Formats: sequence, structure tokens, C-alpha cells
Amino acid sequence: MSEDVHTGGCLCGAVRYEIRARFLQTTLCHCEDCRKASGAPFVAWSFFPSGTLVWTKGNPRTIFHADRERSFCGDCGSPLTFVDPSIPSLFEANTNTLDDPARYPPADQCWVCDELPWSASRINLPRFQQAAPLPGTE
Repeated sequence: MSEDVHTGGCLCGAVRYEIRARFLQTTLCHCEDCRKASGAPFVAWSFFPSGTLVWTKGNPRTIFHADRERSFCGDCGSPLTFVDPSIPSLFEANTNTLDDPARYPPADQCWVCDELPWSASRINLPRFQQAAPLPGTE
């Protein structure tokens, strides 16, 4: 993907951002920290060059954990970015906070040593176009 403008924001719309850079890659991360920070079994992160992110609306909250920086919306809690100081040339945007996440398909998976045992079975589960039937409501 060439250098262009990538936009995104949180669930409630209080925080918006813009990235003017070349998209590098998306990775699915299974690490325990990402799982706990997101509440999801894994997180899709899209990599961009450092220094290319501009907050265009609102200001995210930031937490530092294990010397790494995570930003999120202080209103709705959406996780937005991740910065690892040991990789100063890159930052990660939460792929699903980008306005068109389908443009950023994953190329690999990392921290599979932390992967939940049941996450590998997700492709064999029944699929529903919208909400799945809930137990006891059938």
C-alpha cells in the first residue's frame, strides 16, 4: 500500500486520529497483555512509521505497562495505539479502530505461545450473519 492518509477513532467518536504514512503490515497478537488490555482473545495491530500519527479530535488517555505505552479513549475505553520503545521506528494502531479495517489484512500472528487453546477452534464454529441465538431463548 502506498503512502496515503489512514483515519480512525474510538467507538464513541470522542477521539479521532490521522496517519499520513505508508502502511507496513498487520499482525494478530495473542500476548496476555494485549488480551487483557482489549478484552479479546487476540488483537489486530497495524504498523506504521513513528511520528506519523496526529490526534485530530480529543486526546486519548495513556497507560504505561512493562515500559510500553498504550493509548485508549478515556470515555468509551477503545484501545487505540501501542508503542514499544525497543522499536523506535514503528508504532501500532489498533486495526479495528481504523475507519476501513478491511484494508489492513493480517500477514502473521505473534505471541502464539500465549494463545488461548480454544481460539484455534474458532474457524470450526457455527457462523451467523448477525446475532447468534442465545441459550434458553430458542
